[in-house]
Formats: sequence, C-alpha cells, structure tokens
Amino acid sequence: MYELEVENLKRFSGYIAQIIRPSNMRGFMSLYLDPGEMERILSEERSSVTCAAKMLLEKMWTLQEQGWFRSFLDHLLAGEYTGLHKAIEEWNFEKIEQMTPHKKLLERIEASFTNQIKPVEILTYMTECFTPRECEEIRATDEQKGHIAASEKLTECLKRSDKSNWFKLLILALQRCNYDTALQLLDPETDGNKAVQEIDMSEEVRTLSFQYKEESDVNSLVKSANHIIHAKNEAEVLDAELGPSKTKGQKILRNYQRELAEPAFDGKNTIVCAPTGCGKTLVALAICEDHLKTRREKNAKIVFLATKVEVFAQQLKEFSDYFSSTDDDVRIRGICGDMDEKTPMKVIAENNDIIVLTPQILLNALNKGELPSLSIFTLLIFDECHNTTGKHPYNMLMASYLDSKLNERGEPLPQIVGLTASVGIGTFKNQQEAENNICQLCANLDVTVISTVEQNKEELMSFVHIPEKDFYAVEKRPNDPFVSIIKDIMSTIESHARRTYDIESLSNIPHNEQGTQKYEQWIVDVQKKCCVLQMDDKEEESRVCRALFNYTEHLRKYNDALIINEDARTKDALNYLDSFFQQVRQAGFDETEQKLTAYFDAQHKHLNDLSQRMDGENPKLKRLIYILNELYRLNDKTRTLLFVKTRALAEALKNWIEETESLKYLKPSILIGRKTDTKGFGMTPTSKKGVLESFKSSDHSNILIATSVADEGIDIPQCNLVLMYEYIGNVVKMVQVRGRGRAEGSKCIFVSSKTEWVEKEKLNMHQEKIVDEAVANLQQSKDLMLTKIAVFQKEDKAKRDYIKSIPVRPRDEDRYRLVCSKCKQFACFSDDLRLLEESHHIVLDRRFFERCQTKPHGKPISFLGITKKMKVFCGLCRHDWGLTATYMNIDDLPLIKVKSFVLENCATKQQYKCTKWTEVPFSIKTFDIAEIESL
Repeated sequence: MYELEVENLKRFSGYIAQIIRPSNMRGFMSLYLDPGEMERILSEERSSVTCAAKMLLEKMWTLQEQGWFRSFLDHLLAGEYTGLHKAIEEWNFEKIEQMTPHKKLLERIEASFTNQIKPVEILTYMTECFTPRECEEIRATDEQKGHIAASEKLTECLKRSDKSNWFKLLILALQRCNYDTALQLLDPETDGNKAVQEIDMSEEVRTLSFQYKEESDVNSLVKSANHIIHAKNEAEVLDAELGPSKTKGQKILRNYQRELAEPAFDGKNTIVCAPTGCGKTLVALAICEDHLKTRREKNAKIVFLATKVEVFAQQLKEFSDYFSSTDDDVRIRGICGDMDEKTPMKVIAENNDIIVLTPQILLNALNKGELPSLSIFTLLIFDECHNTTGKHPYNMLMASYLDSKLNERGEPLPQIVGLTASVGIGTFKNQQEAENNICQLCANLDVTVISTVEQNKEELMSFVHIPEKDFYAVEKRPNDPFVSIIKDIMSTIESHARRTYDIESLSNIPHNEQGTQKYEQWIVDVQKKCCVLQMDDKEEESRVCRALFNYTEHLRKYNDALIINEDARTKDALNYLDSFFQQVRQAGFDETEQKLTAYFDAQHKHLNDLSQRMDGENPKLKRLIYILNELYRLNDKTRTLLFVKTRALAEALKNWIEETESLKYLKPSILIGRKTDTKGFGMTPTSKKGVLESFKSSDHSNILIATSVADEGIDIPQCNLVLMYEYIGNVVKMVQVRGRGRAEGSKCIFVSSKTEWVEKEKLNMHQEKIVDEAVANLQQSKDLMLTKIAVFQKEDKAKRDYIKSIPVRPRDEDRYRLVCSKCKQFACFSDDLRLLEESHHIVLDRRFFERCQTKPHGKPISFLGITKKMKVFCGLCRHDWGLTATYMNIDDLPLIKVKSFVLENCATKQQYKCTKWTEVPFSIKTFDIAEIESL
C-alpha cells in the first residue's frame, strides 16, 4: 500500500537521518512501534542521534498499518520539522540538499567557532531556526556548563536543522553581535563592519534576493560565495556565502546578472541572451520585482510565458516559492492546458499581479474575446524567446501586439522581455544573413536591445562552464543479415500494395532507401492519400483502402525496426516488431493482416537467432560502452544526459544498459514526451517529475536518456557528461543541449555513423561564432539594427493585412459523413457532433454504438469533469476511433478523434482528411444537455 512512500523514504533516508531526533517523535513511535523497539531507539539516541534516526526509519519501512505515513507527516509538523515535512510531502529535497555545504563548513570550523561566541546572544536573533525545546536546552547548558558547551549544543542543532535560512540568519546574528572572528571563520574575506552596513541599508536601496537557479537548476548556482547587492547608484559586494536568501530588504544579484537586467530595469524591450546555467530565471525574477515596485501605483500586471507544460510547472513553483517568502502581497496564478481551469481569464488577470502561462492559453483568451488586448498587461516575459517565429503561439501573440502598435491605436502596450541562450535562429551562411535573422527575431518581439554580458565576462565564466566538445564518427554495421531479411519482407509488401493500387501515383517523395526518415515520410504521405481514395464500387473502395492502410502501417513499423537496429541492438528491433504484431493479433486481424503476419512469423525463428548471435555487435554501442566506462572510471560521480531522437530508441538503450554487465550500475532512467495516441507510449507530468527527482539522487540513477523534451528549459540537475547519440539540430538546439553539462570539466560528446551529421554539428559550432559576431556588430551598429527591425515589422504587417483581406471561406452547412479512415465504414453524420467543454467532440446518435466496438480503458481518468471509461474501435476493422466517457452523470458519451475518420460531403461526395478538428469544413454546435434528455 505504501510501496512508493517507503521507496522514497529509503532514497532520501540519508537526509532524513541527519535531521530528525527520534525523541521528538515519541508520539508517533508510541502509536506504531512496540515499547521495546521504542526504548532501544531512544537508548541509541543518547550515543548517536543519527544512528537512532536510521533505526526509526528502518522500522517505519516495515509498517503495514493504515495511515502511518500521514501520521508521520503530522508528527513532523507537530515537532516543528517544517522544512523536512515539506520536503517529504512534495518529495523534493532540493532545499535540504542546498544546506549541505554550509553544514559541512560549520563542522570543519566547529572547534574554533564554539570558542568565539556567546550562544544565548546568538539565540536572540535565530529563534525561528530552533524548536522551543532546543532553545531551552541551549540556555540550560549555558547556565549549567558554560558558553563553550552551549555553543557546541547550538552548533549541533544547526547541523541538524531543516530551516533553509539558518545559515543566513547565523551570518546576520554574528554581524549584529560583532563576532568578527567567527565571521572570518565562515568566510575569511568577510568584512563584518561593512556587511552590517550593507544589511542595514535604507529603504531607498532597490536590491533583489533570489534562489540561484537557471531554469530552476539550483545546483549550479547555490554554492556561490559571490553575491551582488543591486542598489540605485552602485553594486556593492557581499562576499559571505549567504545561500538562497529571501529576507525582505536584501535582494541579491551578481554583477553580470545585473548587467543583463539593466536595460529591462530601464523599461526597454529586451532580449536577455546568456549561456544556459548563468541564472536567467534569476534575472527574470529580478526584472519582475523591480517592475512591480516601480509601477506600484500603475496597476502593474506581469505575464510569464513558458513553451512547455513541464517548464510551466517548474517556473510557476519558482515564482510562488520566492514571492510567498516575502512580505509583499504579490498575487500569483498559473494556468496551462493540462489544468481543470474554469475561471475566466479576465477574472484571473484582474485579481493577480503575476500570471504564469503556456502561450496557447493566452492566445485562446484573446481570440475568444475573454481579454480585450495585451494592453491590460504591463510586462510580458517570453521564456526561450527564440521560438518567436512562424506560427508558434509566441509569434501569434506578438502579431497582435505589433498590429496594435503599428495601427497606432493609442493603447498602452506591455514591456517585452525575452530570455534565451542563443538568437541563432533560421538558416544562414554568413554574418550578414545571421544579422538579418536576428533582426527578424527582434522585430517579431519588438525588441530594441539584445542584452549580453560584456563588462563582467570574467565573473560570468567563473560560474558558467562551457563543456568541451568531442566528436566520434563510428562505422555502421557491416553486412547485416537482419536488415536483409526485413528489407525483403518490405519489398514483398510493397509489391502487394502496387498490385492493389498504383501507390507510386500517390506521392512524389523519393523512397529508394528503406530504414530512413525519408522513407517514413513517403509512407505517411501515401497513407494519407489512401484514406481519401474514391471508387464507384464502394465495397471495392473499402477493401482497397483497408488493404493499403495495412500495407503502409506494416511498412512503417518495419522501417522503424531498421532504424532501431542501426542505433541499438538487433534484439531491441525484434522486440519492437513483436510488440506491434501482438497488437495486430488483438485487433481486427483481417485476411490481409493475417497474410502480413505470416510473413513475419515465417522469418521469426531466423530473426530471433540473429538477434541472439548479433547481440553486442553494433559498433555504435561498442563505442558507447567505451565512452561511458572510461569517463566513469576517471570520475565515478559522473552524471550523464544521453540525448536520442525517438522514444523507441530511448527505451531500447535503457534496456541495453540494464542488460549490459559493465553498465548496469548506471541504473538508467528515461525522460520522453507525453503520450500522443493509444498505440504509442509516453510519460505523464507526474512521472516526468518522478524521473527528474530520481536523477537528482546520485545513488539511484546515474544516466538519464532523454528525447528533445529535455533539451530546453526543463530543470535538469547539474551533470558533467552530455552524449548526443545520433542527435542533431540547429545552432540553438546545439547550444541548449550542450548547456545541460554545467559542472566544471564537463564534456559534450557527439556520436554518429553519419559523416554528414558530424560535419553538420561542426558547422553548428562555426555558426555559433558567426551568431556571436553578428550580435556584437548589431550592438555596435544600433541605428542599422533599428532600421532593419522597422522594415521587417512593416513588411510583416503588410503580409498580415493582405491575408486578412482575403475573404474567409465560410464553413458550409452541407452534411458530411464521417467514415473510418482505414476501411471506410460509416460512423456518423456531421450534424450528430457536438462540442463539449470547448475541446471534446462527442456523437449524439446512439446508433453509433451499432457501428463500433468497445473495451475497458486501461487507465480510466477524469479531466474537466469528464471521466474516460471505454476505448472505442471500428466495428469492422477495429481501427481506434476514440473513447466513451461519463459527463454530468451521463454515461457512454462517445468522444471521437477526427484523425481516425475521413469526411465525405453528402452532396458532392468529395472526401477530406483532417488531422485537427479546427480543419473540418463544417461548423459544430455546442453541447446542450437538453438534447441528451430528449433522446
């Protein structure tokens, strides 16, 4: 019942045992342990508190009683273990971990430190760091045994503290008590008198105090001893290692961070461009607080936009954690597409100071008229702002902004701030083309300043470590019989498809090379065209379309297997095919599918023998073994991020590492995107969070295998090895991925058997330098930059106006038939459809169930008041149609997916294939419960 809780308690037991005192948990022990066990633990505590705490934890792991875990949390809170309580409740020990360096420092200097202080005086300024019992014990020890014994008691309590601000309060207490020698022990460079003056500055000082995190990466920044006070006239250095301070009135920035933020402090539209790991999130928080204070009388309202749901969640936590610890009454709200949020956006905007959003939420609110315009906000911050191109929601939002600006409506517009590690967007061959691309990005964001670190580069580079880049060009598999057999089967299937229909006439995409991305593009294109084939004989049309769907689907899976075989083991490729054919047998399994399955079954024994015999023969995997073993031999604390292109490859490499004797100690985890269909696989936000938390614990997982979901924005703990395994992109992606290696001495290694990919990655490195030179030149040639931005904005405005002038083809009122995209079986009519909760499309016609089959949903879930119950399949071919759900006590409402159907105009007989409901050529009425009641 409590397997997860016990597993996590074991994982974090090292932290817990260093904090908890069993005698403070007597109430809990008396409820769940027998008296003998309790007495042994309390007896052990007299000689070693930590050993006693470990004994208590080991006993807890065996508890079976209902409610013991909640009782444990309640007793932690009652014992004033507030920090530990929160860490366990959220399974986030980040703040507890941040205290470790300070505790180790205190332990090292303890013998000298305890001779330099009077603990009762210190206690006056630190009562919130101790329990009432601890305060009494320190005072009693002082009276009975003297200052040194009491100092030792105070130090012991601090080393077991779970209060995140104890070190900072200790510094302040030492300053106020003028214990300069003790301060010198904590930091030899500390000037106690000067520090007191800085802490007691007047109200005029505008300073910023934050947790040191870059996109929530606390590990690379919390250990700094160089913190910068941001004041009106000058930056004064506080060289004490204060850690993540949040005391009101003390607001800390480093010099280079202040330099990055300065243009935004002055109200300018700014792109903050700085390396991953330097603290851009800190800079954003600084800008937000400065904005709220300077516009206090002008109803300041801030929107922080994050591109991904996962990034949204961590950034919302960043804002909430910081502002909740200040005395300022800053109201914060977060909304993303995964949330059951029914409060109108207008109400949310009116009642909050900072709103953290995914961009589509804000765009939808503007399009629906829930918000009149962006003018109701005073500051928009775009995280990963290099995405402001094309049809990205960022660019759609800014198009609305720019239309307001260029139409000179006279309404106030918000300040714009963008955050990015690189502005190297688009394709370019030289510096001039790069400058044009950068100016286009600035035009899209209406930005006039690109803020980079110029005056404080030395300080920046002392905190940011650019990983050393290595390239490994690896040979491909030589003469692979597995590939030959698979390609023979694929050729046979292609021949059957050609006899069924002239598939070559359906697509012009070259497809000579099986086992490539180009071949997959051809398959997808052919499959899409097959869906809308029309014949006079409708039975023949159904037969042909169904057969072609099966042929192309099998070709697609075999192509996937060839790609997996090239990058992983033959065994993994075969397992992938086995899983597919298991699904085929459980579905419609018509005559064509039986024939195709027979081809596979006929070769299965041979393929299986090959997979066993060829295990470990992939040159790429041999190279990976060499790289990992060598680097872990040099540093057994190495933390690795292994980037791959596909989810299937991530799963295959995880299995390979777990089954390879020399690598299994790495305990791999995977991080992939969300599930997109019933046949695929993916991860929920909760499972992603669990994987990341697990990766933070070095004894649980030492390597994280990730797809592109991890290359931008997501909080990845500090690592010192980044492996790009057949993983390539543009300049921005290269910078983002490389920046995941943040520890000093980090390496970034690119592994590929494709010579052209190795050259492309080297070209990315060259283009990165071109981008840097382009930015520097634009900063020097400000007038030229502004002129280009103005021209781009006018040109883009003219294009938007032209598109708007084209009459929009209204959705017709004709009736449409929805037929299965696989077999053309009739499902329902367009006028049977209704829109539920603005996102789900349901079928009212109860005869729909005569045309489909259902089976229980493996993981029934509730969302927006809808509970998903059953899966729905075509009654003829078992193609996936969608789900049934319960809504407002109405059972069996079919929720269908438009991509599973072809739309046929009842009048013209023309057919359409749509992948999104927004593409359908007809309008859909909003669901009205009265229609159900009248059926």
